[in-house]
Amino acid sequence: MHVLATAGHVDHGKSTLVHALTGMEPDRWEAERRRGLTIDLGYAWTTLPSGRTLAFVDVPGHRRFIGNMLAGIGPVPAVVFVVAADAGWSAQSQEHLRAIEALGIDRGILVVTRADLADPAPALAHAGERLAGGSLADVEAVAVSALTGAGLAQLRAALDRLVDGMPPPEPTQRVRLWADRSFTIAGAGTVVTGTLGAGAIAVGDELEVGGRMVRVRGLQALGEHRDQVEAPARVAVNLRGVGADELRRGDALLTPTSWRVTRVFDARFVGDPQAVPDLPQRVTLHLGTASPAVHIRPLDAESTGVVRILLPEPLPVMAGDRAILRDPGDASGESVVGVVVVDADPPALTRRGDGARRGHELAGRSADLLDLATEVAARGAMRESHAVDLGVDLASACAAANSLVRRDGWLVDPDQWRRWGAALRDLASARATTHPLDPFVPLEAARAQVDIPDLRLVAPAAADAGLEVSQGRLQLPGTRPDLGAAEAGLRGIEERLAQAPFAAPEAHELRAAGLGSRQLAAAVGMTRLLRLGDGIYLQPTAPARAMRLLAALPQPFTTSQARQALGTTRRVAIPLLEHLDARGWTRRLDAGHRQVVRN
Repeated sequence: MHVLATAGHVDHGKSTLVHALTGMEPDRWEAERRRGLTIDLGYAWTTLPSGRTLAFVDVPGHRRFIGNMLAGIGPVPAVVFVVAADAGWSAQSQEHLRAIEALGIDRGILVVTRADLADPAPALAHAGERLAGGSLADVEAVAVSALTGAGLAQLRAALDRLVDGMPPPEPTQRVRLWADRSFTIAGAGTVVTGTLGAGAIAVGDELEVGGRMVRVRGLQALGEHRDQVEAPARVAVNLRGVGADELRRGDALLTPTSWRVTRVFDARFVGDPQAVPDLPQRVTLHLGTASPAVHIRPLDAESTGVVRILLPEPLPVMAGDRAILRDPGDASGESVVGVVVVDADPPALTRRGDGARRGHELAGRSADLLDLATEVAARGAMRESHAVDLGVDLASACAAANSLVRRDGWLVDPDQWRRWGAALRDLASARATTHPLDPFVPLEAARAQVDIPDLRLVAPAAADAGLEVSQGRLQLPGTRPDLGAAEAGLRGIEERLAQAPFAAPEAHELRAAGLGSRQLAAAVGMTRLLRLGDGIYLQPTAPARAMRLLAALPQPFTTSQARQALGTTRRVAIPLLEHLDARGWTRRLDAGHRQVVRN
């Protein structure tokens, strides 16, 4: 399925044309049909000669309903621009064209209707002149009569050619379905309709709307129930977990945790900023089907064309989004101004001159793709998921910004990466100087002191800075605890234990050797001693040597038998056996018996 919207002046035959193409009445309300005036959005669909399905969003032409019109064309990629042969180019023709160009819609067909009432050639020529130089300059043009059917076959063929040139569907992309209607159906519950531009929705899916989770109970497309609907499509979504009165036009159904919602973003005017009419600080924003009243703050806008837009409620916005700013009090229609989002997560402007500096910074930024390197440099580091939320195509953006460091789901500015490495080296050096007995820096402590946003980044940053990382700690290369005068005492204890591996030195012997708590902790950290319990120290090889002796005993064995086999006291035997139990080498059977599990 592909989706188009109509556009054009009121009473130029848009709804009549849709009816002639589809056989369906797009006007939903009795008042619309009685007055012959489209007030709200209408929907219909047809099968083209190629067999492809084309859905229409029929929009109102009267300027009193311009908000409804913008909600209709906002989510669609192409338009059928209608001009009546007997009326020619009119006021709302120009206003609708201004909106289409503001939204960056560059695909469509010019259709001159009511060719049975007047020669269509002048209207075709005049409309072509009006479209020249704009986003619809090169569209195909067809003259038709919905009453006689003249030209409808040519129009259908032209629609097929238009669909041929449409971008391919993106069913694997994240979902952002802007709601244009919400209502309740007896026995079914809440239903939301909209134009699905990307992604896919399936029955049973969980979606997010307004910060709450809802589940898809059912789907319809083209009047038929579906298990799944892929973009592009008109779709009706039956939801569980929310009432119709809790949803409204402008809400968005989102893939959970995949969109960043914001109440502030920076945007740039489409076109020459000098040609933008003066706007009040309070205007209406049209984005998707949403139309909130917003506050705009120019960021040196006369020269840069950049404004900051402040929303009353959060919306899912990404870089590259097209939107419209409109002064609702302007009856001329001249105040329809297009903007493109350049930063959906902008920094705060706290200092004098920040606004102008920010405007000039963004003036040259690509409107279609976030300048990833600049964005990461401004933050130092950014989660890849955050970049995706902002509208970044990671594969192409990272290829363009190939100097970025990518580690464990993060993008890091290369200068920031080097600064982290230098700070970690300074930290390790200071630790070695001030704590020679314990020159190791735990990774979490290093993360906190250097202000690295994720523990997973510390080890690779340290390694790239030439530091050694082991057992959750970092250190300068080759650094080992310096026992100073206690080194000789430790060697004496090691020599004793080499001769009598289970004769743990007494506390007074350790003190005599100059080994206090800090020296002993350092010896354990260097794996020169093994601490079994309070005041019990053996060689690290003692457990393995004990296992060889215990395995030779009749199984199971008693604590007394173990003590005698090891040639030691209960003071040492009990914590040593508990250590072997904890390692899974022996198993305690009852209060007095154990057995060897692993030889």
